[in-house]
Amino acid sequence: MKKILVTGGCGFIGSAFVRLTVQRGFKIVVVDCLDYAGDFERICQVKSRICFYKTDICNRSKIESIFRKEKPSLVINFAAQTHVDRSIKDPLVFTNTNVVGTQVLLDTCRKINTLERFVQISTDEVYGDILEGEFNETFALNPSSPYSASKASADLLIKAYIRTFQIPAIIIRPCNNYGPWQYPEKFIPRAILYLMLNRKVQVYAQGKNIREWLFVDDCAEGILEIALKAKIGEVYNLGSGFEAQNIEVVRKILSLMDKDQSDIEFVRDRPGHDFRYKLNTDKVRREIGWQAKVSFEDGLKQTIIWCKEHKNWLVKKYQNIERFYQRCYGR
Repeated sequence: MKKILVTGGCGFIGSAFVRLTVQRGFKIVVVDCLDYAGDFERICQVKSRICFYKTDICNRSKIESIFRKEKPSLVINFAAQTHVDRSIKDPLVFTNTNVVGTQVLLDTCRKINTLERFVQISTDEVYGDILEGEFNETFALNPSSPYSASKASADLLIKAYIRTFQIPAIIIRPCNNYGPWQYPEKFIPRAILYLMLNRKVQVYAQGKNIREWLFVDDCAEGILEIALKAKIGEVYNLGSGFEAQNIEVVRKILSLMDKDQSDIEFVRDRPGHDFRYKLNTDKVRREIGWQAKVSFEDGLKQTIIWCKEHKNWLVKKYQNIERFYQRCYGR
């Protein structure tokens, strides 16, 4: 069975991937610096069946040491700074992790003879926004935020390493994920938490921005299928086909939690806010045979149940978020 090294394996999507692959019998090595959004508790249920290293992917000497010791055949890079609002406040952190960290991994992979594939987890946000139609994998990159610019930069770096150094890499661009264990800085878990705390859900502008939503376990399954079956050098979109305005998502959450629209508070829009993302997933369905299984309503119900059962975890994490913004930005 292949040994998979997972960077960012204590993050939201990374931990779902770790839990899935452990259940499938893979040998899993997790590398994570356990920053504000990383939490070992997400993979605690499989801790006896993984090898874990606490380190930053920007630490070249430690990363090389781990690779030489573990000799992974697959590397899946989930490690990233991901929250757009934070990237607007502090872009340099995103450049360091998302670009420099990716280059450290690529340089290390060049030295490891056991490597079969390097899989980069990118984002649909690298395309920018689209008012009508869908992005396919050939669209030019047109990022709008420091976060998406850093992820687009990493994608271009990988393409260069594929051509120049023959790195056996694949790029995956998922749409917005949601589900259990998501950090409450993100839209859906924050809305659920606010309602559990009897606070109003904050919605940017009038909530007309449109996103495509993919349940995190479906995403993890898709990433594994692509990692095992895809052609080297290819890019794959990973989407559900379900899109909705942000206000529609909030209304669905309100309905499922027996709340009403008086619990909505509209706030000033985010700078450079992309209006709509929508992915064409013909390629992954045709070449890999993958498609999403969990409907948005079923996934949302599962997420709300999980949030209610893990309210203390969400509250603790959100308290950390509030302290961060108060300390750094005085709010």
